[in-house]
Amino acid sequence: MSKLSYEIFVSDAPPRNGRLPNGEPKAYSPVASTLIYGSENAVLTDPAFTPDQARELGNWVASKGRTLTHIFITHGHGDHWFAAGLLAERFGARVVATSATIARMHAAVAVRPILWDRLFPEIPPSPVTAVNVPGDRLSLEGHYLEMVGVGHSDSPDTSILHIPDLELVVAGDVIYNGAHMYLAESAVAEGFGPWRKAIDKVESLKARHIVASHQNRQFDDSAERTIAETRQYLDDTDELLETETNALDFFNAKIQRYPNHVGQTVLWAGARAIFGVRECPGENPRQIFAAAWFD
Repeated sequence: MSKLSYEIFVSDAPPRNGRLPNGEPKAYSPVASTLIYGSENAVLTDPAFTPDQARELGNWVASKGRTLTHIFITHGHGDHWFAAGLLAERFGARVVATSATIARMHAAVAVRPILWDRLFPEIPPSPVTAVNVPGDRLSLEGHYLEMVGVGHSDSPDTSILHIPDLELVVAGDVIYNGAHMYLAESAVAEGFGPWRKAIDKVESLKARHIVASHQNRQFDDSAERTIAETRQYLDDTDELLETETNALDFFNAKIQRYPNHVGQTVLWAGARAIFGVRECPGENPRQIFAAAWFD
């Protein structure tokens, strides 16, 4: 049985037109993809969403000299998988996910016209080709990679990839690492209680290394640190939601506490969504979430 290794590729945040309230230019959050590989084969996770990202990530994967067998998707948000088809075609790989995540991928396709295509018109066609695998388990050169459903994080029906032989969890959006967290969907998910339960499930796996899909590439992948910091970010959010009365004040307070975090545009969209739901309780929250990304 060959030894497994892993490496991380962080796709840069695509720029957007406009500026945030603090004057910073708008840009999306970086997306990290993980390549887990043995002597011959490899599995890739969360392959981002634009053609440029797919090309650069694909060239990096090709440089490793392994046969890419599977592409694993952690959850339904399109920024984690809209480019999967391009990479699956390039490498002849199979796209896989949990059944719950596949359902959320279909939902992401449904909102493309009102959200993703308006934000990033260059996104490629994204039919959902992901399939489930027996037991939610992949085998890579004699090692098991476990697809574990953990419930709600920054979106419903999130899953993670646990690689016990590497003491590694690829955590999708359950754990963040030096990046502002997308908070909007917790506004209709009983607050952050479900997200905290998802973090507890990750912690129970006792990994030493965690790859967060949204991260500052300057940071390491310490499981202990990233779990603690993700919990602290949620605790701070609860505190500020008690003291701040509008999206702008909340945004500014978060920036003051986390001045070096990447992904400020994600923070602003989430803040607008949370307060939009508060201010318009009778409206469809999904429409509020989408509108929050636009001026």
